[in-house]
Amino acid sequence: MTTTDPKENGERQGIQSVETAMRVLLALESGGGALSLSAIAQASGMQPSKVHRYLVSLGRIGLTSQDPASGLYDFGATMRRMGAEALRRTNEVAVAGGHAMQLRDRTGHSVNLAVWGDRGPIVVSWAYGTRPLPLTVRVGATLPLLTSSVGQVFLAHLPESLTEEVLGGELRGKEAEWTGERLAAVRAQVREQGHVVTHSGVIPGIISVAAPVFAAGDPLPLAVSVVLPESLGTPEHLAEVTRELHSTVTAASHELGRLA
Repeated sequence: MTTTDPKENGERQGIQSVETAMRVLLALESGGGALSLSAIAQASGMQPSKVHRYLVSLGRIGLTSQDPASGLYDFGATMRRMGAEALRRTNEVAVAGGHAMQLRDRTGHSVNLAVWGDRGPIVVSWAYGTRPLPLTVRVGATLPLLTSSVGQVFLAHLPESLTEEVLGGELRGKEAEWTGERLAAVRAQVREQGHVVTHSGVIPGIISVAAPVFAAGDPLPLAVSVVLPESLGTPEHLAEVTRELHSTVTAASHELGRLA
């Protein structure tokens, strides 16, 4: 008679449980936003009661979260941090992040680095400066295309086919304010100047100056932005910060093999 080691069975069951949990997470990811329990169950091909048990466990460790008002499920804080850290560890992000830290040291201002994700620009690092800010954006946060400096960098430099879905969502109800002519003008200005300056675009009282970093053979840029209080945003100081930013993104792009 063949016997089975209970420990071995337990290990196999544990691995299967991880794979099942991953089905739940992949179903949540495929929705492109917060989902109901029934929608996750349908996408994962599992019974709602089983999905709910996994969501409870995943929620306890921060991989998922549930909105108390709507009851919808989404990725949690731990998942956002893990995703941002995975992006940060890629070579291009590591190189640009090193230059961003030097920019922070030279200017004293906070500097963040963003990459393009399925739902828009994602903040993958935030180097805190010595200048106090009223609020900051957390690592893993997705920034708007229209009103953030890094968003406008991606809007200008990415193919429109990549940004059209995110842009379409942001434009709903704002078509009169953001006409096609205005969007074209923003894209052209960013490309011509090589940077973007926004005032209170995401956080009131904050100026953000952003510019792209390019790698050889990669059409998707990264965006570096310097963040400072409006009270320090004199024309002279903004010009100095912008020069330092241009120097930083040029050096980072050169290190990544960009020749021009």
